[in-house]
Amino acid sequence: MPVDHEGHRAGPVVRELRELAEFDAVVRLVEEIWGVDADGDPVSAEMMRALSHAGNYVAGAYQDGRLVGASVAFFATPIGTSLHSHLTGVSGAGRGVGLALKLHQRDWARARGLSRITWTFDPLVRRNAYFNLVKLGARPVEYLPSFYGAMGDAINSGDESDRVLAAWDINETETRLGDPGRPAEYALRDRDGRPETMDTGARRVLIELPADIETLRRTDPDAARAWRMAVREVLGGLLADGARVTGFHDRTAYVVDRAETLRPAAEPSSAVEAGRP
Repeated sequence: MPVDHEGHRAGPVVRELRELAEFDAVVRLVEEIWGVDADGDPVSAEMMRALSHAGNYVAGAYQDGRLVGASVAFFATPIGTSLHSHLTGVSGAGRGVGLALKLHQRDWARARGLSRITWTFDPLVRRNAYFNLVKLGARPVEYLPSFYGAMGDAINSGDESDRVLAAWDINETETRLGDPGRPAEYALRDRDGRPETMDTGARRVLIELPADIETLRRTDPDAARAWRMAVREVLGGLLADGARVTGFHDRTAYVVDRAETLRPAAEPSSAVEAGRP
């Protein structure tokens, strides 16, 4: 087992992948993580080979010589500034593998003059929201209902594939979205395992997430669907109206600042429809 000079276990080794055998190993890892068969793989070995050869990002994380994580990304719009990360997966308990992959991806993008990385994630999964917002500093910028359609893997089966698009400004030195520590009122909260929406006019609101949506999908599908619809309505509605996610409170709830609304002029000179920024 590799150790550092103080006798601690060494962190994962992350490197780009270029060989077909390496891509085959990624396919097997994805099948293990998501519980899919070969027909349901989100990316094939052939596609990874093509993406890598065309200059896109395909990387693996190794611990003790074993592949324990992988990430696949490709150049996106705006051209010359953005990379879109399609897949990042880690086998087993964390051990810093996910963070090591994202930091390697960030450094790879910076070296190519890029300034932003985007990816989608399930807004109902607390640990992913915490990792993306607090550990990395990515910001949810768009709500995407049923983005991938029906998904048959072991994690997502039986639920709609709503996602939020996260955008990570990789040139910012400190952008982590923690708990702003300022007053906020709940717009959505957990009440005995069920979502409860709250009527509030507060400028800053909290959107609480279920404790474990993945288990809930198996044990109480009705409750899981209720959470999906509630978060779609509240978080999706706020983002569509121009609100900004500004933190993640107590590892349980998004902190959202509502958008400023435009006020009409006191004496308009004509009946002109005003838009929103």
